[in-house]
Amino acid sequence: MTESRARRWRRSLRVLLVAAAGPTLVVGALTAAPARAAAADGIRINEVVTTGSVNDSVELYNQGTATVDISGWILKDDNDSSKYAIASGTTLAPGGFAAFDVHSSFGLGSDDEARLYLADGTTLVDSFGWTQHSDPSWSRCPDGSGSFGQAAVTLGAANACGSGGVSATAWPGGSAVATADTKNAFGSDMSGLYQEGSVMWAAQNSGRLWRLVPNGSTAWKADTANGWTSGKALRFPGGSGTPDDEGVTLTGAGSAGGVYVSSERNADSSGTSRLSVLKYDVSGTATTISASAEWNLTSDLPAVGANLGLEGITWVPDATLTAAGFKDASTGTAYDPNTYGSHAGGVFFVGVEGTGMIYGYVLEDGGTFTRVASVGSGMAGVMELQWEPQASRLWAVCDDTCSGQHRTLGIDSSGVFATTAIHNRPTGMDDFNNEGFAVSGSDACSGGTKPVWWSDDSNDNGHALRRGTLTC
Repeated sequence: MTESRARRWRRSLRVLLVAAAGPTLVVGALTAAPARAAAADGIRINEVVTTGSVNDSVELYNQGTATVDISGWILKDDNDSSKYAIASGTTLAPGGFAAFDVHSSFGLGSDDEARLYLADGTTLVDSFGWTQHSDPSWSRCPDGSGSFGQAAVTLGAANACGSGGVSATAWPGGSAVATADTKNAFGSDMSGLYQEGSVMWAAQNSGRLWRLVPNGSTAWKADTANGWTSGKALRFPGGSGTPDDEGVTLTGAGSAGGVYVSSERNADSSGTSRLSVLKYDVSGTATTISASAEWNLTSDLPAVGANLGLEGITWVPDATLTAAGFKDASTGTAYDPNTYGSHAGGVFFVGVEGTGMIYGYVLEDGGTFTRVASVGSGMAGVMELQWEPQASRLWAVCDDTCSGQHRTLGIDSSGVFATTAIHNRPTGMDDFNNEGFAVSGSDACSGGTKPVWWSDDSNDNGHALRRGTLTC
């Protein structure tokens, strides 16, 4: 997503202010179990702030699969006479956050408790107690299901506690980064990447898909065969509209089984969100191709700005998920692909720029879909997702909003994705507006490292593609 330098500066400043507090996990300050059995669908106390500029605030999170009306529900501290009633008409969508400033009703002290009740004021939904002030925030990690720890304030958004105290480390590969394209070959707006052997697929959010082929051993160029010379224009099903395509991925069938693109809106109606996954048959020679299928996820996801929607997409095989004990959030039990109709043999994970959330979907061939995961990335935004099968890890990538931070996630013992590592960008790469990231396969390993690739949405210094290395 291309944006003005001023907007990027404001976003970066916001993230720096949040990050300044630093994610620090404090152990032994809790006075109650962090999660009680809920009396309503998946609503949890997710963050509490007792000091600072937003003191006396409580955030709720919906880890369930349905929107919940929380009108009239009651927030209390450790005093039963203290009551804050949530306003009428308040609902919380799946994966959604809602923060409430309760200071007009009661204060949250250094040794206190936050409790959530149904509107009857007696049915307890969730509670959390502590024995010292937040520094600056008490935050669950992962959102909704994890333990509380000290972290940066992220009221109304995914928590930034580093998944249980994981600290950022140096890039796990070489520090050097070099350009990987001819100057001004692609221009701006280059976003998602996916490497398929000797082919690189690239989504350009002006509604264009590129098929790139090697240009020597360290760079890429446009394929000049079969109408790919200038990329191919994408359209929604039926040939209308221009998808603002941001991410691209393949299934186990490779490009012969279709290329899947994530789009955040119709560029011909740019003020309206249209959070979609689109499938394209790329076997022909036409220079304009219409989607053969669309899964419009807009109604199932929390509202975001029209230009802050689906940025990244990747596919994880069913067999990998079941072997790891992945839990289906729609059922609360182990994921069983056989309960779904014909689908692509795996789960598609999409990343949202505006919230930093990652969602997993089973996309059935008939156009229906089921959300099976909602994961907080811990970052201000997700610009790219990549599943690395050789290491069984999910890469979540942020652009210059987060100073080029990369996170890896794996399935933990409870069956959900959780952060396993946080990596700073290579020291040899400036803080570019990188919205695409691709990891080479194990067959590319040489001398203990393999290539990785980034796409720079801003085409800084005239280059949209760059190359680095990752330890095998």
